[in-house]
Amino acid sequence: MDATEIRGKEDSEIEFDLRQAEQELFDLRFRSLTEGNPDPARIRRLRRDIARMKTVLRERELRIRGQEPR
Repeated sequence: MDATEIRGKEDSEIEFDLRQAEQELFDLRFRSLTEGNPDPARIRRLRRDIARMKTVLRERELRIRGQEPR
């Protein structure tokens, strides 16, 4: 998921996607320990997507985007 795609969503949509991504990451980690992981790059992509979503939510909380320069 691209950062511009994330920024185009509402906070509630991002939070929903974040919960789903965190659950999927948990499942993949658990499955990789028990069965082996057929796609290890998926874990990396999920971790980065989660970080992007958290960053956008934090930017909005601090109102970093859209502020006028001083």
